Amino acid sequence: MENADSILSLLPERLRKARQARGLSLDAVARLSGVSRSMVSQIERGNSSPTVSTLWNLTRALQVDFAGLLDDQPPRPVEVLRAQDVPTIENHGTGCAIRILSPPEDAGTHEVYDLRFAENGRLASAPHGHGTQENLTVIEGAIIVTSGEGRERVEAGETARYAADVPHCLQAEGAARAFLVVKGG
Repeated sequence: MENADSILSLLPERLRKARQARGLSLDAVARLSGVSRSMVSQIERGNSSPTVSTLWNLTRALQVDFAGLLDDQPPRPVEVLRAQDVPTIENHGTGCAIRILSPPEDAGTHEVYDLRFAENGRLASAPHGHGTQENLTVIEGAIIVTSGEGRERVEAGETARYAADVPHCLQAEGAARAFLVVKGG
């Protein structure tokens, strides 16, 4: 945030657009935020600068990111994570590279991974939190999925859904590739 004046000049429009994107009236925002309707209107018109507390209440009511609202960089309509920048874990399991595709803030709630298994690679996991589910879609090869007492062979084009709050394991038959979505409980 280099220039506070330029950031503050963007604030009224950004708040108004956030309110309109949610389909909320000034009255609705006032009820949700605890900020008076007239103050919300004044802020959106640029006639009043909100305190940090007021801005915090408005961003919570509008479900927008506080820091992003004040950022002097325009939001990017499409965020691209280039292949060379994708975080990869290679020391978990045997013969398995785990590429993390989901943003860090989604950890524990909704995680997406690209799994790449070398010949007969294996990924065994201890139970995750109560109610956690995994969805594994095999892209290439075949993978044996074990969850608790259950065991199934999943081939390219197929998806397995299984409990991940019990010990579970993915065992490639040969080399394999899959996408894994983990949904926290």
